[in-house]
Amino acid sequence: MANKSSKVDLKTLSFSESVSHYFDKASKFTGAPQGLLDQIKTCNSIYKMNFPVKWGNEVKVVEAYRVQHSHHRMPTKGGIRYSTFVDQDEVMALAALMTYKCAIVDVPFGGAKGGINISPRQTPPEVLEAVTRRYTAELVKKNFIGPGIDVPAPDYGTGEREMAWILDTYMTLRPGDVDGYGCVTGKPVSQGGVHGRTEATGRGVVYALNEICSHAEDMKALGLTTGLEGKKVVIQGLGNVGYNTATIIREYGAIIIGICENDAAIHNEKGLDPVAVLKYRQETKGIAGYPGAKTIKKSAEGLELQCDILIPAALEKQITDLNANKIKARIIAEAANGPITPAAEEILLAKGIMIVPDIYVNAGGVTVSYFEWLKNLSHVRFGRMEKRFDEQNQRNLIKLVEEMTGKTVTSDKVKKIIHGADEIDLVNSGLEDTMIKSYNDIRQFKKANKGVKDLRTATFAVAINKIRDSYYAMGIFP
Repeated sequence: MANKSSKVDLKTLSFSESVSHYFDKASKFTGAPQGLLDQIKTCNSIYKMNFPVKWGNEVKVVEAYRVQHSHHRMPTKGGIRYSTFVDQDEVMALAALMTYKCAIVDVPFGGAKGGINISPRQTPPEVLEAVTRRYTAELVKKNFIGPGIDVPAPDYGTGEREMAWILDTYMTLRPGDVDGYGCVTGKPVSQGGVHGRTEATGRGVVYALNEICSHAEDMKALGLTTGLEGKKVVIQGLGNVGYNTATIIREYGAIIIGICENDAAIHNEKGLDPVAVLKYRQETKGIAGYPGAKTIKKSAEGLELQCDILIPAALEKQITDLNANKIKARIIAEAANGPITPAAEEILLAKGIMIVPDIYVNAGGVTVSYFEWLKNLSHVRFGRMEKRFDEQNQRNLIKLVEEMTGKTVTSDKVKKIIHGADEIDLVNSGLEDTMIKSYNDIRQFKKANKGVKDLRTATFAVAINKIRDSYYAMGIFP
């Protein structure tokens, strides 16, 4: 049967089993036949590899993975994480989440994920480079990477540098591939990357929350006012996603009252400046003792602070059945993948907390990766062809208005009015539109299906329906 979740001990589920649990819970609202549901849920390809790498005077064997969850759309797409917690179950779960995430935001990719069991903080840069290049060579050897096959991106423990190494290795092994720069996203702009990719996931989280908080009916049910202005926010993790979420959400008037990191959590009801906190962490290797804030020695206790919005932006399984009852937030936005366990979710939902699921709220990264991939395939920067033309049209319009009214528009106003869209403007505009449209798809589905009580179930159901339609279009399922 599709829905067996009620017979499962939620406390014992692995990460990939948790994703399957959410899938099964949502599948009964889709009307898709069981055979198709089984196909959508199954990981199509799992590649586990072990390879040697020289590490100082030693040779160590490195364990790595690449999982392609769904081939209903090609290429497959998903990040590569470097962590000592990487194992097959985690990579399978993350690949499945990518499938549903791409479907939710209407990005035409199947889901994939990669991982290398290594600590980026405790590994010398030259070893990281050797590992990255060998991993890429293994993917090329098995045809697990390419602009039309499988397109990696950054994830936990990786960034622009690693993506540049992947690109260079791929192009060395595939010379003459005219679209080769589309083999990986999250690259430096100088290497075919796109402006706005680094902060895309965090910016997407903020765009999502801004839209969610704009619905008066939903906010009233939570005892909150509309808008982000004045909302008290706690963020876990000051990595790429957490830091960018924190800095951007402050631009909307939200107040960061708590930040949780590995060593401790800090709290100040009047607000924290994430830029200053990050600088302090870089100087002291932690945030404990940050001046002007109360230090909470047990970092996990920072999640229990009274706030309007809690944003876990670190790793999975941060809120479990052991601490869920202590959570006091009204909205939890899963900027990380899988930060709430299924057992914890049952407790949080019973408390009336709105959970904004990872497969929607952190989809900004893959959305802008899609824009980067399109840029690489089109071989032209966004805005390059139309920017000056649009600006000249605006000048002509201003000139016409001045002639008709006899009034002169000041130079400052002219500058603002005629500004043609740069690449970053178009990327952010496309991202915001994507997050707004996707949330309203989810919200409308939930309102139309009275049996759907939470956003995660609605989100999974919408994703399943979109994937179902792709299979129907192929004529595979009648």
